[in-house]
Amino acid sequence: MPDRVYKTIELTASSPTSIEDAVQAALAKAAKTVRNMRWFQVIETRGYIENNAIASWQVTIKISFTVE
Repeated sequence: MPDRVYKTIELTASSPTSIEDAVQAALAKAAKTVRNMRWFQVIETRGYIENNAIASWQVTIKISFTVE
């Protein structure tokens, strides 16, 4: 098996429903231009408060993909 080399990018996305949906939004957007995505890592999680309740979730993730 050949050695694998990865490049990593960082993205931030939001969702009004959940952290998982925010991650999926970031992955879906990246998939439009990035090939060979292999790994992701959630590095930050934040929430926006409106009227004393959670209005949205925001996550920053790192996505790694294999270099061709």
